Amino acid sequence: MSVRVGRPADPAVRVIQLARTYGSGPQAVTALAGVDAEFHRGTFTAVMGPSGSGKSTLLQTAAGLDRPSSGQVWIGGQDLSRLSETKLTKLRRSRIGFVFQAFNLIGALTVEENIHLPLRLSGVRPDAAWLRQVVERVGLGDRLHHRPAELSGGQQQRVAIARALAMRPEVIFCDEPTGALDTQTAADVLALLRSVVDDAQQTVIMVTHDPVAASYADRVMVLADGRIVRDMPQPGAEQIAEQLAWLGRRQLVTQES
Repeated sequence: MSVRVGRPADPAVRVIQLARTYGSGPQAVTALAGVDAEFHRGTFTAVMGPSGSGKSTLLQTAAGLDRPSSGQVWIGGQDLSRLSETKLTKLRRSRIGFVFQAFNLIGALTVEENIHLPLRLSGVRPDAAWLRQVVERVGLGDRLHHRPAELSGGQQQRVAIARALAMRPEVIFCDEPTGALDTQTAADVLALLRSVVDDAQQTVIMVTHDPVAASYADRVMVLADGRIVRDMPQPGAEQIAEQLAWLGRRQLVTQES
C-alpha cells in the first residue's frame, strides 16, 4: 500500500471552533463542541469514533451538507458561512465529491449516466479524456450501459466513486464507503480511494468504524463527545484498534462514575 508522506501548506478543508447542537433547552444534544482541524491537499484522513461521537456531523458540516451552530468551515479559500444556499449548492456540485455507504445511485440511469449526472446538474461540458481515465480507474468500462440493479455492491460503490470524481473535486467526503461490502471488495474500494490521493493529488476525508479501512489513510482522527481526542499520523490497523479500545474503556469508566 502506497502512503503519501508530507503535506502542502494550504489546507483543502479547515474547520475553526466548529460546533453543532441539535434541539434546545434541557433536551439539546451537542454533536460537535468546538472542533479545530485542517485537512491538507493530497492527503487521506480517516475519521473514527463511537456512535454519537460527532464524526458524521463533522463530515456533513465540513462538506456543507449541514450548517454549523457556530464556527467556520473553509473549502480552500472560501468561507462557507458567507454563502447563500444557492451558492453553497453550486460549490458542492463543483468542488466537492460525495461517496456514501448506500451508494445513492439513480436506478433508472445507466452507469455512464450516473457518472455524468454531476456534470449535467452543473451544466458543465464533459471532459471526455478525463471521464475515460475515471472509468478506467474504477474498472467499469464494460459496464457503462448497465443499470445499478445489474451490478454487484462493489461495482455500485465504484460507480459512486467515479461519479464523485467526474467534476475533479478538490475534496471527496466518504461516509462508511465500505460498510456494506465484503472484505475483498472493500479492499479494492479503499485501494481506489488511496490511488485518487496518490495519483490525482485529491483530498479524501472518510468516516469509518473499521481499523483496517482506516489504515489506508495518512492520518486517523478519533472523536469522542464532539471533540478530537486523538490525531494520529499514518497509524497501522493494530494501533488504531488499540486507540479505539482505549476510548471504549474510558467511556466505560465515565459511565460508571
